[in-house]
Amino acid sequence: MAKSMGIEAMEGIAGRLSLIPDLYFPRKLQPSADADAETRKSLLLRLLSADAPVFLERYGSKLSLEELKQFDVLKDDYEVNWHLNHLRRIISPTDKDKSSMATRIKNRRLAYLDKLIAGGSYFSEEAMREREPYLHHEYVGKFQDLTGRRMARPGERWWETLMRQSEEAFLVEKIRGEQQRLGVAQSDWVGMEPERQGQEEEEEEEEEEEEEEEEEEEEEEEEEEEEEKEEEEEKKRSKNEVSTERENQREVQAMAVELPTRSSQSTVVRDDQNQGGDANGSRTETLSPGEMQDRLDQFTYIMQHKFLSGEDHQHLDYGKIDEDETLDDHWLREANQDAEEKYFDDM
Repeated sequence: MAKSMGIEAMEGIAGRLSLIPDLYFPRKLQPSADADAETRKSLLLRLLSADAPVFLERYGSKLSLEELKQFDVLKDDYEVNWHLNHLRRIISPTDKDKSSMATRIKNRRLAYLDKLIAGGSYFSEEAMREREPYLHHEYVGKFQDLTGRRMARPGERWWETLMRQSEEAFLVEKIRGEQQRLGVAQSDWVGMEPERQGQEEEEEEEEEEEEEEEEEEEEEEEEEEEEEKEEEEEKKRSKNEVSTERENQREVQAMAVELPTRSSQSTVVRDDQNQGGDANGSRTETLSPGEMQDRLDQFTYIMQHKFLSGEDHQHLDYGKIDEDETLDDHWLREANQDAEEKYFDDM
């Protein structure tokens, strides 16, 4: 004679579940919106009496440990027994169950990680930079030229360029906010390079203008000196006719030597200033393509570890991932493949 649950236990379980708002019902059994608790209770009782395994599969997660005990009379049924053990491990896991669950979650996240890597978008450089802009800046971004991110791209519509530029400005602000929080000097904030370059160019232009003004003043002073000397010479010639042509030539030669000397001095000053500007014109350190790839690989490894550790909860639903039993097939396929390879290696 088949065992069955007591009618009081069944009505108690069905009655409590019928009061749960938004309780799941299959579409063909879905009660109307204005259905009362008795209608819902009768649907639950009908399923519980007809198919206990399906009832446990559908509503077992809503039951307490005391309510699960009512199903022990049916545990000779393989499916009922499996559901009872599974639900009890979830509600009140042992240390062994906890360890097994932790391993299962780890493996499922690893399997999902492989899917994300194969998809190619979640762990692309741009996507990772959007999630962790400051970390990307420290590993890769500060060695890149930011001007390229602000420019329009081939085939890009004007509004797409504006949106991307707006998103870029938002990321730069996030990086600067983190740099400010960490006490980084303002001169070293991201995006300050173009401003520094503009300031340096303005300073160079001002220095060139000042040099030109000084040269013009020197030339005017030299012209005035020449005019004064010529006037003095004319006076000397008028007062003293004994001046010889040789003396006049010496004065002209003296003036000719003086002019290039001053010009060469101003040239030396400009050269020294140009050398100083080149030395300080750029603070961005350049890396070889191999070094850049190494740093990007390090950044990617950290981002993958953050995902496995559960730190991407703002971007992914870990509940769905950790409970996705289909991800177990990933490791089952790998185990079968390893077993096949081992079999052929041993032959």
